[in-house]
This record gives sequence, structure tokens and C-alpha cells, in this order.
Amino acid sequence: MVSEELLEILRCPACVQQSEGMLELTRDTWLVCQEEGCSRKYPIRDDIPVMLIDEGDKWVQTAVTELPVPPPAE
Repeated sequence: MVSEELLEILRCPACVQQSEGMLELTRDTWLVCQEEGCSRKYPIRDDIPVMLIDEGDKWVQTAVTELPVPPPAE
């Protein structure tokens, strides 16, 4: 499980330069950007958030309720 301290400091790498890039832990295995118009979703694999913009881009069109749990391996 990702620690609360880490969750407090993690930000969406695509949004953080223009806005806060706040992330929300969803389904215990995903970090979802809360910025309007972003919708990137970053998987947490083996308790490690994968904070690559390319990874977040893969899931933009996927609804939060449709995100696979656990996230698929690369």
C-alpha cells in the first residue's frame, strides 16, 4: 500500500507545472488526476505509483469504474 505521506506529495506530472495536479487514490490501485480536462490515470503496481505521462495517457479514455484491478503488467 502507498503511504499517506507519499500520496500527499504526489502530483500529476502533466499538470503540475500549470496547476496543482492533485491526484486521488481510486480503487486502491490507481491515482486519478483531478484537474479539469486531464483525466490521466496512473497505475500503482507492487505498491509503486507509475508516474509516467505516457502511462497516464493510456488510460485517459477509460472510465474510473472500468479501470482494471489490479492494473495490468506493462
